[in-house]
Amino acid sequence: MFKPLAALAVALALTACVTTPRTGQAPLGVAAWNMEHLSEDGSQGCKARTDADYAVMARYAEQLKADVIAFEEVESVKAAARVFDPAKYQLVIEEGPAGEHFPCGGQEGRRLTRQAVGFAIRKGVSFDRAPDVSDLALGNPNLRAGVDITVRAPGHAPLRLLAVHLKSGCFNGLNGGACATLQQQIPVLERWIDARAAEPIRFAVLGDFNRRLARADDVLWAELDDGQPANADLSLAEGAATPKCDPRYKEFIDHIVLDARATRGLVGFEEQVYAAADGRPSDHCPVVALLR
Repeated sequence: MFKPLAALAVALALTACVTTPRTGQAPLGVAAWNMEHLSEDGSQGCKARTDADYAVMARYAEQLKADVIAFEEVESVKAAARVFDPAKYQLVIEEGPAGEHFPCGGQEGRRLTRQAVGFAIRKGVSFDRAPDVSDLALGNPNLRAGVDITVRAPGHAPLRLLAVHLKSGCFNGLNGGACATLQQQIPVLERWIDARAAEPIRFAVLGDFNRRLARADDVLWAELDDGQPANADLSLAEGAATPKCDPRYKEFIDHIVLDARATRGLVGFEEQVYAAADGRPSDHCPVVALLR
């Protein structure tokens, strides 16, 4: 289910400049990036990394046309700082517990590190932080809360952002235990959306939804995108675009969901795909929405 403005924005992105023609003000870039088990120490956790691997990820972070990046699967602020230079970014991360350190499948002696959600906010962009949306974790320390901030970038109207990483394993349909969990998270998310839609500040929800929301018949997207209140008439920033990150997957599960007001400011969408020479820094590629 696509909104016409979102589809138009995808077409504009093919030729978009980095400034908006109406004001000359550079658009605000907001991104979502699942960083695949980003640990403080690359010898720990379920994704081994060398110093050179962290350096490659840091290079991609700098190449992003993004002022604010919602990140997922990050152990700590210290881990995030290995990719996002603290001299250039302000870093926040969810405050919930670490959860259980499960063994990493097929990796003898390695165990899961904390898989948290947070934000990297480019310095010069001010922000306020609201309490985490801890109800998204359903009281389970192995699930993630949402991190809730409002950013105030120079030359831009305020934008409220919620970073999420929802339950994996229910990419479509409603069968299986993972779907039962995801179905409990969706009403929590909808309550946050409806509350924000009744307020004067535009908003977006971004991150790893672990769900193919762009499918025309997706019942969970229909539940979120019910248009009540009016500003809860939502759009997917990717519009009709399809991912290029991994040829096995033809539909996004990482999304930037915009409210009606933010949708009117959408001027572009990009997926940053890794160069072959860099291998796979993460099993997800960053996605970026550009907003007036």
